[in-house]
Amino acid sequence: MTIHIGANPGDIAETVLLPGDPYRARWAAETFLDDVKLVNDVRGMLGYTGTWRGQPVTIQGSGMGMPSLSIYANELIRDYGARTLIRIGSCGGMQPQVKIRDVILAMTASSISTPSRGIFRELNFAPCADWSLLSAAHAAATVRGVPLHVGGIYSADVFYDERPDLNELMIRHSILGVEMEAAELYNLAARHGVRALAVLTVSDHLITQEALPASDREKSFGSMVQIALEAAFEGVHDG
Repeated sequence: MTIHIGANPGDIAETVLLPGDPYRARWAAETFLDDVKLVNDVRGMLGYTGTWRGQPVTIQGSGMGMPSLSIYANELIRDYGARTLIRIGSCGGMQPQVKIRDVILAMTASSISTPSRGIFRELNFAPCADWSLLSAAHAAATVRGVPLHVGGIYSADVFYDERPDLNELMIRHSILGVEMEAAELYNLAARHGVRALAVLTVSDHLITQEALPASDREKSFGSMVQIALEAAFEGVHDG
């Protein structure tokens, strides 16, 4: 057990999916995994372990924002031996060609600040996805015919943003979408030598002001979870 994760040794798989919402973690585990077991409920941040096509998988909520994600990712990597961490979450679209319900694979994650800033100090470190996961996720989405975009995203450290000029700058520089966790996940993956990827579903749009109704979100997020699992276990098939 750690301060924030109440799982016992052996309860956490080497492959971990990280939705921000703990209830989304429960939904994903119950929908996609077999032999599901609740392994963490400390502070209501639910985590489940089961199997997908015979492969052990943990789906652990990570909370909102990079500081929260950093806590869970650090403990999963350092104390439980997680080696593949995939963020599955929502994002806001920032380009005209990016539509509601599309999936974004975050090749890079720009930010103003992350919890790692104290380590990097004057260095503008460029966090990026693991190539093997990125390429496998691209292949999985292509086979499924999922509308897909690959490129840079922006990891914000505020939700109620009052910097329209910054959004305009991101759009001008071809940033596909905005969310709040991926940059720090990529920083930690680089630091600890593990694999990381963010697979994101566009739930709202900063240009068109469209938003996915809450009742439609789970159905739309299913493709994202399937892509993440297939990327993590590339080459693993049923039967």
